[in-house]
Amino acid sequence: MKQLVIFDLDGTLLNTIADLGNAANHALEMAGHPTHPRQAYPRFVGNGVRKLIERVLPESIRTPENVDRLLDDFKEYYDTHLTDCTEPYPGIPELLRELADRGVRLAVASNKYQSAVERLVNHFFPDIPWAAVEGQKEGVPVKPDPSIVFEILSESPTPKSEVLYVGDSGVDMETARRACVESCGVTWGFRPLDELLDNHADHVAGTTAQLLRLIL
Repeated sequence: MKQLVIFDLDGTLLNTIADLGNAANHALEMAGHPTHPRQAYPRFVGNGVRKLIERVLPESIRTPENVDRLLDDFKEYYDTHLTDCTEPYPGIPELLRELADRGVRLAVASNKYQSAVERLVNHFFPDIPWAAVEGQKEGVPVKPDPSIVFEILSESPTPKSEVLYVGDSGVDMETARRACVESCGVTWGFRPLDELLDNHADHVAGTTAQLLRLIL
């Protein structure tokens, strides 16, 4: 049984894509730029909201000033609407509760900014005794840099052999590889199976039941 499971948030625990897309499109509309269909957003996310804004902007106007302006509008909208359409993936609340009841420590490692991560986790999983909830912080590099995993391990010291990192993207699998911890890619999120395999996922789970068996 693993002692510590570190979960990515967006695309792993929560389906946030509609609210992210709505906030980005709002920011684009405010600046008079074209918007994107919701189905385009899974390929834009995964490296933090600043990178999301860079990707949704037309390439010819991706200046730091334009990104900053849209990012402010994005956060203002998202902070008000971050739970409008977002919901846990099927089986996730039950999975977390089962793991917590079995004594497995649980943590979140997200590229989303810290205040939004905390609000989402507290809103959707208020009864889970999280060992750590880590989002993007000023001055700390985003995943796949492994700093966020090291921060969690400093808060909840655990032998790396007893840690499992769970995520839905190649960024997550690379984060786990750089941190030298075991990885499991989940196929219910934003990215295709091929991306998980190409980025050397140690395991792949298609259901929460498969993931539970891997952890226990």
